[in-house]
Order: sequence, then structure tokens, then C-alpha cells
Amino acid sequence: MPRVEILVDLPVLGPDDVLAVPVGTGAALPAWLAGGSAPPVSPELLTGALADTGNRGSAGTVTNVPIAGRRPRSVVAVGIGEATLPDLRSYVATAVRRAQSLAEHGARRLVLPVDSTVAPAGAVEVRAAVEAALLSGYRFRELSRPHPPRLETVAVVVAADAADPAVVAAGEAGRLTAEAVAWARDLVNTPSNVKVPAWLAEQAVDRLGGLPHVSVTVLGPDELRAGGFGGVLAVGAGSASPPRVVVVRYRHPEAPAAHPVLVGKGITFDTGGLSIKPTAGMREMKTDMAGGAAVLAALDAVARLELPIAVTAVVPAAENAVSGSSYRPADVVRHVGGRTTEVLNTDAEGRMVLADGLAYGRLELGATVLVDVATLTGAMKVALGTRTAGLFATTDGLADALRTAGVQAGEPSWRMPLLEDHVDLLDSPVADANNAPGGPGGTTAALFLRPFAGDLPWAHLDVAGPARAGSDDAEVVKGGTGFGARTLLHWLEAGAPVEQGPTVED
Repeated sequence: MPRVEILVDLPVLGPDDVLAVPVGTGAALPAWLAGGSAPPVSPELLTGALADTGNRGSAGTVTNVPIAGRRPRSVVAVGIGEATLPDLRSYVATAVRRAQSLAEHGARRLVLPVDSTVAPAGAVEVRAAVEAALLSGYRFRELSRPHPPRLETVAVVVAADAADPAVVAAGEAGRLTAEAVAWARDLVNTPSNVKVPAWLAEQAVDRLGGLPHVSVTVLGPDELRAGGFGGVLAVGAGSASPPRVVVVRYRHPEAPAAHPVLVGKGITFDTGGLSIKPTAGMREMKTDMAGGAAVLAALDAVARLELPIAVTAVVPAAENAVSGSSYRPADVVRHVGGRTTEVLNTDAEGRMVLADGLAYGRLELGATVLVDVATLTGAMKVALGTRTAGLFATTDGLADALRTAGVQAGEPSWRMPLLEDHVDLLDSPVADANNAPGGPGGTTAALFLRPFAGDLPWAHLDVAGPARAGSDDAEVVKGGTGFGARTLLHWLEAGAPVEQGPTVED
């Protein structure tokens, strides 16, 4: 990722610089172009280039501006639309990508003004801009050949005083958040011949173990058997790499009594087990631990920001493999706390491990609210596509708070129903529930999980669509996206509210 710096004034442009000019709706140009000092580019030239290309300032549109005597395409006009947070993120990401494409021609710094024709950028906008700049410049590569040239610096230019504590704090929060999300992306993108459950646990220990107010515990097979983690043990039984449960606790000395527990699905590879997937269905399954990566990244950012809260992340990690020791259809599994599940489909493994994680958070960790994140159902990807998560919640306040946090984070979610009409589909003649009740798949999966949260406020974020990306788009980079980490972080920064609040506007 490039380095980000925050400046008050436009710097003198050097031969290695690319300047982005924010263009508002209707091809409106920023006020600084008409200022007293000589502008870096002629407004008339910009207006002509925008007219020639039909660029009317919609967010993410881009026009190359020819400047005599300068390297080609060293000035780009980029749409910022109405300068909403999504518009701003799109503007920043588009500018970073365009500047990056010029790195092989010598570009090293992007000068990026973020004050729009609508309003000057404040702390919220600065944070969003820093996150977008870093995340759109993310790459995960394991190459034997040298990496191509990369953009080195993004200079975010704001009208506010760069020494303003709010601006400084916002920029730092954006950097720490982006670095945490980048770590989540690294975890998701790591191939599964490396990413066995023990490796995932080691990564959490190495990155989080030394942070202030953090403790990391890794439960191995013996501890899992002693603790009754029947779901995790069953799913991991077919693999030569035994399962783990990673528990990361953060408690600030000034933390209130509230204790949210975040549970993330950590299936490091999913063959489907004996209910085996076709080859095409397995190709993306190194990303099936994206929920676990998201909750670890959220806790990483919380600790580095030293938020005055208490929060715990629980990641049940297992590899769902095929062997003579694999769990089978018709098995009955006993989870933490004693609830039992009849296995109808071994490819419905995510809910099996989440069940243990939720019950453990409620019964052993003293959770006051539970939120789980998982690439759980293909049904949610069909329903909402690849950019929006499905959100299920037992209270309106918790649902509204998480959706509001998602809007702030640039991670949209859509609330889905927990319909009692479908509870009977979970019936089993030999257990408390079955694990494959059929459609509607997203809803029945959530209904399966709900009893493990007991009477606590509980939310389930199904990120099967947005956890993976097939191509670059704005801040999203092909591969693992880290989706969910920023939603959880913004919710935790707000105090992890569960009571009814203002309804979010889409």
C-alpha cells in the first residue's frame, strides 16, 4: 500500500507527481482553481477536456487532462459527485488506480485534494479518504519475478488545518483501520496449503499478542474436547490439520461493563466434506475464513486505536476435508452448552462451528451482545449480490446500529427477516435441530444459529457475497476484501449500541 500524508496546501508539482482534480455534479470545478495564486492547471483547459469526454462529475468518472510540457496524463479530473461518503471513496479510489497505472512511467506521488464543490472535508471525510487511498492501493502477490513499480505516496490535501487534532486523529484512524483491513485481506488471500488452522492461530498470536490490553488464547484439540466444542471437532475431524479456536480478548482499563463478543467463521478450506462440492465450487474456498479474518482485524484496529471498551473475538478454525474420519450425514453432534444437531449435509459446516463460538461467548466469556460474521450461504449471494451483506438481528436497535456503522464504513448491508414461519424446517427426530433445513437458505441458517445466542441481543452478518471480489472496483481489490471489519469497528467506536436509535437512510 502507498504511504499517505495530509497537507494543507497544494504542493508544487514535481515531475513524478500526478494531480487529481475533484469534479462535482454538473462538471463543477473546485474553488481553489480560481484562487489568487496561479492554479496548477487552467480551468478553461479542464472545462474543455471535461466537455470533450462528456464527464459531468459523476462519482468515479475520470478524464485525462493534457498539459503542455508535462508527462502525459499527469493531471486527471475525477468525478466526486455530490461528495457523499460513497462518492468521496469512489473519487479517491479512482484517482489512486489511475495514478498507479502511471507508476511504470515514473509516477511516484498522487496529489489528492479532497475538498469538494459542496463542502470542505472534515475529520470524517479525511478518515474515509485515507482508508480508500490505502485500500485501493492494496495488492497481495507471491511472485518469483520482481513486483511492478508502485505508487509510493498519496498526499491528501484538505482546507482544514492539518495540525487540527481532529484531522490528525482522523488520518491516523484511517491509516490504522486500513492496515487492519489489509491484514484481513492477507489472511483471506493466503492459499490453504499454508493457511491451516494452526497457521491462522499463529498469525493472530504474532500480530495481536503484544498489543496493549490484549490477551490471545488458542484452544487445541484437547481443550476443545474438554470444552464440548462438538461442532468444531466434527467439522475438523476429516483433516490432517486439527482445528483450533482462537480467543482474543481486549479490555481497556476504562472499559464499561458492556462486553460484546464477535464470532467469525474460520473454515480455512472447505471441500464440503463427504457432501463434497464440485471442483468449481471449491476454487474460492480458501476465502471461507473471511468472517474470522474480519473479527480479528476489527479487534486489531480496536487495540491499536486503544478504544475505551472491552471486546472479545472468537474464531473457530477448522478445515472441512474428506477422509475416513470425516463427519457424516446422520451424525448427531453436541455443541458447547449441550444443544444437539443432526447433520444432514456436511457442507453446512459454517453454522456448526459458529454455534460453538456463539454458545462459548454467551456461557463462558460473559458476553452482553453477540455478533457473528460468516461467508455462510450461497442464498445470500443470490439475494443481495456481491456488494451487500445480509444482516439478521434479534433487536431493531442492534440492526440499525450495525447498518449505520456499515454506511459509515462503506460496507452496505440489508436487513433480512428471521421469520418464525420457517422454524419448523429445523425439526429433527433425533436432535434439537438439523443443520440443512433448506430454503430460504439465508434465513434458515440464521434461525439455526439463533438459539445459541440465548436471550442476548444477537446479529448475524452473512458476507458470502462481499467477502470476495472477482475484480477491482473502487476500494475493493480482486480477492479477499476484508468486508465486515470496518462495520464492526465503527459499531464498537460508537459504544456497541443495541438499543433503538435513528433509522439509517440508504
